[in-house]
Amino acid sequence: MVQVFSRIRAALLIAGCAAALAGCAGSVAPEVKRLPERVELSGTFYRGQANQSGPQVLASLLSQQGIVITPGLLEKPLHLPGAEDKLQQNLQNLAREYGMVVYPLDSNLPALLTQVAAGYPVMVRFSEGSAFWAEPRYAILSGYDRNKQKVLLRAGMNRRELMSFSSFESAFEKSGSWAILIQKPSQIPAAVDRQRWLKAADELAQAGQENEAAQARKALAAH
Repeated sequence: MVQVFSRIRAALLIAGCAAALAGCAGSVAPEVKRLPERVELSGTFYRGQANQSGPQVLASLLSQQGIVITPGLLEKPLHLPGAEDKLQQNLQNLAREYGMVVYPLDSNLPALLTQVAAGYPVMVRFSEGSAFWAEPRYAILSGYDRNKQKVLLRAGMNRRELMSFSSFESAFEKSGSWAILIQKPSQIPAAVDRQRWLKAADELAQAGQENEAAQARKALAAH
C-alpha cells in the first residue's frame, strides 16, 4: 500500500511539473504571438572580446548600412580605453556622426522583437556574468524563435548565441533595459512613434547632419 501511495505521489508530482512547464511555454506576450514564428537576420558581424563589445557592435551595424568601417577605427572616437563609463552616449553620438538616426526602443521584449521581425537588427545592452560578478555587454539582437522562446544574439566571439526569453529579459533589465535602432534616415521603424522619430531627427541635426535629418523628417511624412 505504501508503494502504491508513493507511485501516486510521484505521478502527481510529474503531472504538476509538466503542467508548470506547459504554462511557462504558453506565457508568450500577445504582441509576440502575432509576429512570425521564427526570424534570423543576416549581416556583417565583427567578433571580439567581451570588453570590445561596444565598438564591435557599432561597427557591425554601420557595416550593414554600407559604411566601410572596422571596430578598431571606432576605438579612438569612442575614447577607448578610458571612457567606458560614457560608452552608451558616445556610441549614439558617433552613430549620428555617420549620418544614422538613433531611435530608442521601449524596454520590453515585444518592442524589440517587433523590430527584428521587420528586418531591423537591434543594439542591446545586457548583463553578463554571475550573481556575484557581472558586467554590461553590448550585442546585436538579430533573431528569435517564438515556439522555443529563444532570442538570437550576436555577441563577443559568438555569432549565434541563443538565450531564453526569460534569461534575456533578466539580463537586459539588470543592465538598464537599453536598446536602440541605428537606421538610415529613410528607414522608418516598425510601429514607429512619430514624436520619438522626430526627436531623433532633431538630435541628428544637432550633430551637424542637417541634410540627413531633413531626409528623416521627409521619410516620416511619406510613411
